Amino acid sequence: MVANPGGGSTEAGGGPVRHIPVLLKEVLAALEPSSGKVILDGTFGAGGYTSAILDAGADVIALDRDPTAIAAGQAFVAKHGGRLKLIHSRFSALADHAPEGGLDGVVLDIGVSSMQIDEAERGFSFQKNGPLDMRMSAAGVSAADVVNRAKVADLIRIFHYLGEENQAPRIAHAIDKHRAEKPFETTRDLAGLIELVTPRKMKDKIHPATRVFQALRIFVNDELGELAQALFAAERALKPGGRLVVVTFHSLEDRIVKKFFSDRAGKASGSRHLPIAHERAATFEPVGKSMVSAGEEEAQANPRARSAKLRAGQRTAAPAEAEDMSLFGFPNLASLGKLGA
Repeated sequence: MVANPGGGSTEAGGGPVRHIPVLLKEVLAALEPSSGKVILDGTFGAGGYTSAILDAGADVIALDRDPTAIAAGQAFVAKHGGRLKLIHSRFSALADHAPEGGLDGVVLDIGVSSMQIDEAERGFSFQKNGPLDMRMSAAGVSAADVVNRAKVADLIRIFHYLGEENQAPRIAHAIDKHRAEKPFETTRDLAGLIELVTPRKMKDKIHPATRVFQALRIFVNDELGELAQALFAAERALKPGGRLVVVTFHSLEDRIVKKFFSDRAGKASGSRHLPIAHERAATFEPVGKSMVSAGEEEAQANPRARSAKLRAGQRTAAPAEAEDMSLFGFPNLASLGKLGA
């Protein structure tokens, strides 16, 4: 799902610092990178986590679905003389890029990149007017496709589930009425309509369009599905003793990671009212606290860290389990493929 990254902190070409890696100290403590280890950074971004892992002595395989991040990182690759491989790929496919002997660690920083938000032409933010795009991979169905083509019922479900927007029906019906006269093209088109439909109240801490934009971004990039697939892939790719470290910024993402680690902890199947069907061997054991959040000092210095949550697990020698997406309880949303041009 998802390209990162907020793990990005330095210019990929070695220039001045632009982005602050969230929970960097805690990520490194959970990963334990060192010489001889191979760590996969599934969300390269501007190279924040990757740079710190390389400095600790480990080699890195870094992925990013954003071609812009891949292009910007080439000078960074050259600088590290073969210790860094940078690959254009979704992190759900991370197992395809693991060495034959397996990985010593995987780190995923889930969410949208600060670089992507800063570029108006990417259409991630309503704070800067640009095309209503939001595609991390710069290909496929855009946010404009969704807003202009999805059925009202589908828009309501997308806004309500992925954005936790209580005004989803009102906003979806207003969109339907507006697009009948003129299709949505820019971020300002959509944000402006939402401002009219659900005006900001004095007590509101966020802009009225925040939740809808979040929902569209998550939907367009299939961020929750990508995260789930990446967790399964990491389970296959990590060698015994390897670490999986995931940093999330939203309750929906954190819930997926929490469910995964809980399910992989080897609890017996069956309910308390029925005989145990069979014992399950744990594929992951917890690393440190079940959840780590940013300290007050980091939260003050970097507002993005305030909502960050880190969960980590260590791979056991047990075989990887079946990839069952029903574990996460995802709702049935509109098909992205049917909304394309």
